Formats: sequence, C-alpha cells, structure tokens
Amino acid sequence: ITNMVSETSQCRSKNVCVIGAGPSGLVAARELRKEGHEVVVLEQNHDVGGQWLYEANVEGEDPLGRNHFLKVHSSMYESLRLTSPREIMGFSDFPFLVKKGRDMRRFPSHTELLLYLKDFCDCFGLREMIRFNTRVDHVGMLDYGVCANDLKWVVRSMDKKSEKVVEEVFDAVVVATGHYSQPRLPSSIKGMDTWKRKQMHSHIYRTPEPFRNEIVVVVGNSLSGQDISIELVEVAKEVHMSSRSLKISEGLSKVISKHENFHLHPQIDTLQEDGRVTFVDGSSILADSILYCTGYSYAFPFLDTKGMVVIDDDRVGPLYEHTFPPSLAPSLSFIGIPRKIIGFPFFESQAIWIAQLLSGKKVLPSWEEMMKSIKEFYHSRDAAGIPKHCTHEIADFEYCDKYGENVGFPHIEEWRKQLCLSAIINSDVNLETYRDSWDDHDLLQEALQSPHFTQLPPQDSAL
Repeated sequence: ITNMVSETSQCRSKNVCVIGAGPSGLVAARELRKEGHEVVVLEQNHDVGGQWLYEANVEGEDPLGRNHFLKVHSSMYESLRLTSPREIMGFSDFPFLVKKGRDMRRFPSHTELLLYLKDFCDCFGLREMIRFNTRVDHVGMLDYGVCANDLKWVVRSMDKKSEKVVEEVFDAVVVATGHYSQPRLPSSIKGMDTWKRKQMHSHIYRTPEPFRNEIVVVVGNSLSGQDISIELVEVAKEVHMSSRSLKISEGLSKVISKHENFHLHPQIDTLQEDGRVTFVDGSSILADSILYCTGYSYAFPFLDTKGMVVIDDDRVGPLYEHTFPPSLAPSLSFIGIPRKIIGFPFFESQAIWIAQLLSGKKVLPSWEEMMKSIKEFYHSRDAAGIPKHCTHEIADFEYCDKYGENVGFPHIEEWRKQLCLSAIINSDVNLETYRDSWDDHDLLQEALQSPHFTQLPPQDSAL
C-alpha cells in the first residue's frame, strides 16, 4: 500500500512558473498544461515572441549592453530575414504555413515569424496563462537545503506599469529567457574603455541610417556581421570588417570584391584615443564607429541557485543534457539553451520531457549518473578542441534525435535536415541571394507533401 501511495502522490499536477514567452516559453507552457500542470508564464514585454518581438526604440539601452538587467530584450534589426527556410521552422504539429496577405517568402522577415508565434498562441489558447509587462527580478529556493524532490521556488516579479511587486511560491521553474540578448564583447582589444568615438554592440543595431557617410569597423563575420555589413556598405563611406580568421566564405568574398568601400582585416589590436583603429597585422584606419557583431552570452541575472548553476565562459553548468541542473532537477530546468540546432522541434522535445518529469511519468537518472554524463560530455568537447564558450553549440542532428527519444519524440524528418543543410551551403556560396534563389525544389515538394504539412489542423477538442 505504501508503494501505491507514493506512486500516486508523485504523479500529480505541479504549480509551474515559466519565465519568458518566446518560442521556448510558449511551447513549454503548452506541454506543461497538456500534462496537467498549473502554469503561469511571466513575460517582461507587452506581447509574445521574445527575440522575435521587434523593438525599434533602443534609446535607454547601454550601447555595449553593460547593464545588469537589460532594458531591451530583442536584438532584431529592422531588415532581418530568417536564415533558414520557413518549412523547417515550425513545431511538430503546427507547420509554419504561407498565409495570403502576409509575407509569403520562404525566408520571410522577423515579423512573419512573430505572426506565426501569435497564431500558435491563439490556436492553443496560451495567452490566458501569460502575465505581460512583468519582469522577474528574483528566483530563489524556498527552505534552501531540502532535498530536490521537495524543493519550492520563490519568484519575485514586478508589474512594469504599476511597479507593483509580487512574491509567489512555485513547485517548479522553467527558465526560457533566450540567449540572444546579453552582448558578448571581445576581451582582447586594448583601449576599448577609453576610445571616445561611437562603439556599440549589434544588440542595439536597428537600421543603417545613423552610419551614413561614416567609416565603420564591423567586428565579427558571423551571420549578423555579414548581414549588417551588406546593409551598411550601401550608406557608409567605408566598411572595414575585422575577423578572427581571414578565411572567409565564397559568398562573403564575392560581396567584398563587388564593393570598393568594403575591406577585410584581421583582429583589432588597439583603439587609439584619436580614433585610430590598429589591427594585429600593424595596419590601421581612422574610424567613426565600431559595431561589435560578436555574439551573445548566457545571463540569468534574476536566478539565485546558491552557486549550483554557474556561467563560466558561456558554459551554463552543470546541466544534464543542456537542460537539468542535477542538484535541482527537475524542479529547475532550462529550455532553449542549445544553439546551432533546428530550434522549434528541439524546444518542443525539451518541453515534453520537463512536463513528464514534473508529473512523475518519467524519471531522471541518479545525481551521480547525471554528473558522470556531464563530465564525459565536457571531456569529449575538450578532446575535440572545442572552446568552452561553444559548449552549447550542438550542430548535430543525431544528438537532437537521441534527445527526443527520452520522451518518444519523433526523429527530425529527413527533408527537414536536408533543407537545413542546403540553405547553409547556398548561403555559403551566394550570401546576397540565397534567401530568394535556391535549387532545392524537389526537397521542397517532398516537405510540403509530408505529414507535417498535410496533417489536420489541431481540433478544439484536443486543447
């Protein structure tokens, strides 16, 4: 009898707080509710979308993003379009369909993806769980020291309009705050703190206009660095791209050779007080502005785990399968930390696993086993020469499939993998045109005829 009692008491509804109403927070809310949990989503902005909710006004933000709590969440610039085709972006049961009267391109603008997320919200009735304009200031353990199974969390949040502060207690917290907000800056450039001219991180870049007729140095040649440089070169006097490696893609080299005012340099060594920028090869230029397209760091300024979860050079750890801190799981979990994956289906599989662990339907391995798995993973990354700050860059379909097996989540469809790869290859060669010109028509037909696109729309009764 005692066994039966403990089993039934385990398989129960939990009171869960989800932080963030971007793609990962929304799918977490849906799966948690589906599993029978009580869910509250706290969202600091006025609407859903997270990163995809474009914010034109960046005036209050520190240009280099050095505030502990950022004022602006989204790093989207006005002209941004998806770098992946829309067919691969949808959740498993909610395809990202072309809709008449909207942006019907295969690589649409950020606005179109926001509309998709709003459709997702409406279809599954998620808005009623979300408290908007609510900023989370503190998340900490109640009665620190109890065992992980009995952990409860105190969440302190503030209504941004009324400034009213609320403290609540939850059985579990799911952190879904994204990873494209907190600027990561290069640490090796001398004179950054004393340079008098304009310096900013791409987090607050919105349009090229403020750089008209300027000499601009763009630091970093990642996707955003390339996109923004292509846009700046049309209005700036000169664009100088500084990059760790001078080995660049065929696509970028085509763009540079097409524009007389677009130049490539190695890393910056020093910023001189008179505005001169000196590169490690000894060359230098006089610049008006420096724009750091140097990526983002993980940051959870509201979270107090008594040092059980730390961020060390962009490694959030220890985390079992990039999701669960062994000492605090499953009552604390993170969703959406992995990068270089097909995001939406992966977040969905994370959400399902978290929901089933909280209801007792699934159980995590022992603390010892989880820690052993994490150590082995770190060791394999070190052995492969992968820098610590790339810990959560997965770039591996097999891993995503294996992850989904924890809850019987379907493997990524072959067409989805192939469309993802063909877009990457096309962008590598045809950087300026890959979003509007492609040769994967057969794959596209296969995708559109697959069950993902032909499935019946979700019925109301399933909600």
